[in-house]
Amino acid sequence: MKFFNLFVIYTCTILTLCTLYAVQPIQPLFEQEFGLDRFQAIIFTTVIMFPLGFAPIFYGYFLETLSSKILLKSSVMILGILELIFATSDTYIILLSVRALQGLIIPALLTSLMSYIAFISPKDKVQQMIGSYIGATIFGGFLGRFLSGYLSDLFGWRFFFVILGIGLIGMFFLLNLLEKEVKLNIVKPSKKQIIMILKDKVFLHVYLIMFTTFFVFQGVLNFIPFQLNNLNSDVSSAKIGLVYAGYIVGLIISLNVLRIIRFFNSEIRAMITGSFIYLLGLQFFHLASYNVIFFGMFVFCAGMFIIHAIASGYINKLSHSNRAIANGLYLSFYYSGGIIGSFLPGLVFEYFGWHYFVMTLSIIVLISLFLLFNLQRILKSS
Repeated sequence: MKFFNLFVIYTCTILTLCTLYAVQPIQPLFEQEFGLDRFQAIIFTTVIMFPLGFAPIFYGYFLETLSSKILLKSSVMILGILELIFATSDTYIILLSVRALQGLIIPALLTSLMSYIAFISPKDKVQQMIGSYIGATIFGGFLGRFLSGYLSDLFGWRFFFVILGIGLIGMFFLLNLLEKEVKLNIVKPSKKQIIMILKDKVFLHVYLIMFTTFFVFQGVLNFIPFQLNNLNSDVSSAKIGLVYAGYIVGLIISLNVLRIIRFFNSEIRAMITGSFIYLLGLQFFHLASYNVIFFGMFVFCAGMFIIHAIASGYINKLSHSNRAIANGLYLSFYYSGGIIGSFLPGLVFEYFGWHYFVMTLSIIVLISLFLLFNLQRILKSS
């Protein structure tokens, strides 16, 4: 029964992440089909991510009185229904409104899923199970992007969203079979606690590093479909979806993060190396070749996930009494960077072109590297 519970939870996680990112590789299709400008097309990703920026800190105040099982079931059902509405809509405003509503539901759903994993796992296995959960989010992020692109070529863009909606509604019935009610792991920080953590230079540096890192990551992932379309207007949605295959390298890195730290003998040195790899990966995107960009995505994603996997664990290592709040702030900075990065670099792309877009993101990575070297100096002097 425990295996069944984990299977249901991880499948829900994968489907939820598919929902979050499935639109990304086919944004040029929406641009063409609905006569949108580029900003209107990319906002499909921004609007669904927006609640993730404040949810880790503020959702605790809203979710405290709700039953976790009811919250989980109702969230997955509503998400599935909204996905079917999205798949059958022909109006941009309705499509965008559906994505916004899904964005409000996803943080509550992910909170419930993590709470269930922590509850049903033995104490000595919780970290391993949460690691598997992170792996499921990585796999779901790739699968959603790849399948939406691939199936759009075969059956049109609506088909995958119908399948996704049916899958989510099907999970509602499987969730009925979960054995127990679980207390939600929620965060309700006070203003004083937040300020206290942000006054710590080490914490603040890590948060700003992740803000800039995810800013760049979402900037690339959100706009690369348009660049591939510029290079070849006949490029298929399947090929655009496949370029995200580099994302899957995150699975390998998340499973080997301790080995990476041991190899460099320091979290900070490992993150600095990850940032240089990240910067190198960005430079591949200057070249007007699908194959080079495809390879470059593996390098780029490797750098990003080295930084992310180590930084998230480092925050837990540093925090003690306020671990939940420290983690909540980490996620808020992380997703806030992603939200802004999903649209702001597009202004550079729109007015100055792709090469200046990549150069701008490279400068942001250099800022992140400066923060890492400064953090290293702070730690040595303390």
